[in-house]
Amino acid sequence: MLDYVKTILQKVSFNGFLFERELKKGLAYLLPAEILEVKKWCYEKFGHLHQAILVRNFGPLALLPVCK
Repeated sequence: MLDYVKTILQKVSFNGFLFERELKKGLAYLLPAEILEVKKWCYEKFGHLHQAILVRNFGPLALLPVCK
């Protein structure tokens, strides 16, 4: 499911409304560990384009837990 959510987000990234809608739908299907991975991936891939959407749905990137 994680790869599917990433694929959909890449396809709709041209439109902020669609991106946010699909992000919310995708988050409903993911496990907590997968959500953290998607959060990091989204900030890396789309942070420059949809930062307000990402902050609204995830909070700031700085709040990511440190995983070792």
